[in-house]
Amino acid sequence: MQITVEIPDDIALRLEPLKDKLPQILALGLQEITANPATGFSGLTEVLEFFAKLPSPQEIIALRLAPNLQAEIENLLDKSRAEGLNEIDLSLWQHYEFVEHLVRLAKVQALLKLQQSA
Repeated sequence: MQITVEIPDDIALRLEPLKDKLPQILALGLQEITANPATGFSGLTEVLEFFAKLPSPQEIIALRLAPNLQAEIENLLDKSRAEGLNEIDLSLWQHYEFVEHLVRLAKVQALLKLQQSA
């Protein structure tokens, strides 16, 4: 499908060198915009906002994926097994892997902190 969009000149200049990545940029942007932070975390922004509140170790350990995000990850896994991931899906998968890595690091530190205080 082809879509024509008018954008400000300053954004057009920034996008020009990335024009081959526009589908990925739009897919990731849509993912972030449609995320519902009230249901859990869905991306880096929500994770950073969660950690900016300086949660307790118990809150960090209790952090879980929102059901809608868990379903999306499972869909990507199914698609990967069945037909493989396209470039946009692969980029989204890598985004989720990065967020998961950050959360795991935080959970390890939280567990260590709890063990030291026990």
